[in-house]
Amino acid sequence: MRILSWVGGVLLVAVIGAGTAATLRGQNDSAHALTASRATAAYQSPAGDPPLDSHLTRPTPVPSPIPVPASAPAPPRAAPPAAAAPARPAISVGSTQQALINKDRASAGLGPLTWSSCLYNVALSNAKRMAAQGYISHTNGPNLDLTCRLGNQAGENVGWWSGGINDPQLNAMFWASPDHRANILGPYRYVATAWAVAPNGAAYIAVEFG
Repeated sequence: MRILSWVGGVLLVAVIGAGTAATLRGQNDSAHALTASRATAAYQSPAGDPPLDSHLTRPTPVPSPIPVPASAPAPPRAAPPAAAAPARPAISVGSTQQALINKDRASAGLGPLTWSSCLYNVALSNAKRMAAQGYISHTNGPNLDLTCRLGNQAGENVGWWSGGINDPQLNAMFWASPDHRANILGPYRYVATAWAVAPNGAAYIAVEFG
């Protein structure tokens, strides 16, 4: 447990990540909070990754040319068509929070995360649940993320802000927390985020990684 003061307000930041929990509390009742969670799929390679050369396609042997009479020239062999380089998938951005996450990753030399509509469904459901109950919590977010079948790891950052939707503020809070930053910089390829606003004006955000 540690104390963190915020300018213009005091925040309550609860962090739960990778089976550990840390709580950052403010000094009065006007507080804001965060938590992080991760999950890993049960799949494991039975004998580790195969050698690098097994990931490459070996060319088939070239057959010997058919002999032709000496008086007839051998027909020219057509050059095989050049293989086209695989196109990189376009990055789809679906929210301001995602754009901020990709900016954070770029600052660490990591590639951007693209939007997932499947992860968005999980994020929206969790944001609405937290807004209805009036406090942040993790339920089965990362496990639901894994059902999107985007990879073998998943993570979730959640938080709230009493003043309503505020992407820059929550992104700064996520970045300042080691567990949340670990999710932002994690080995993921996809992300989705969603906000939900409670009747009292407090806004709750869920960020799902896959």
